[in-house]
Amino acid sequence: MLLAFNKPFGVLCQFTDRGDPPRRTLADFIDVPNVYPAGRLDYDSEGLLLLTDDGAVAHRLTDPHHKVAKTYLVQVEGELEELQLQQLRQGILLRDGPTAAARARRLPGAPAWLWPRDPPVRFRKSVPDTWLQLSIREGRNRQIRRMTAAVGLPTLRLIRVRVGEVALDGLTPGEFTIVDK
Repeated sequence: MLLAFNKPFGVLCQFTDRGDPPRRTLADFIDVPNVYPAGRLDYDSEGLLLLTDDGAVAHRLTDPHHKVAKTYLVQVEGELEELQLQQLRQGILLRDGPTAAARARRLPGAPAWLWPRDPPVRFRKSVPDTWLQLSIREGRNRQIRRMTAAVGLPTLRLIRVRVGEVALDGLTPGEFTIVDK
């Protein structure tokens, strides 16, 4: 079984939390037994999370050797310059080594279908922001955020919209659908 879930901002990518106070988890939204996340999505990131009950499917989706593309919408602080876009396309040298080249393009703004974030992203009149779409085929810890920061554009909002052939396709935050039984 494969489920597509639109993970809201501020939800842990696991079914339990031992924190005090406890935070929202997948259990607050998904009541399907024996499914587990195929990969991770940070607490402060939103969007598509795939869950499965099949270890082979999870491996295929998450193992770097399979190079499954993950696509994100990214709101960054600052005005995106062509040089920064080229750097993202060529790969970025991070502390844990170079990243593979990303597919990167500037967007004219937030897509019309995008839901408002709760809580809203901080807004500063004097600092512009830019939206871009990034696709990567690896998945290091906080990789997109580290890549944009490395080119001088801190990430304000990060939404995963596609993993391989599975897209968010109209799921609202907190909703899930069964993609494949």
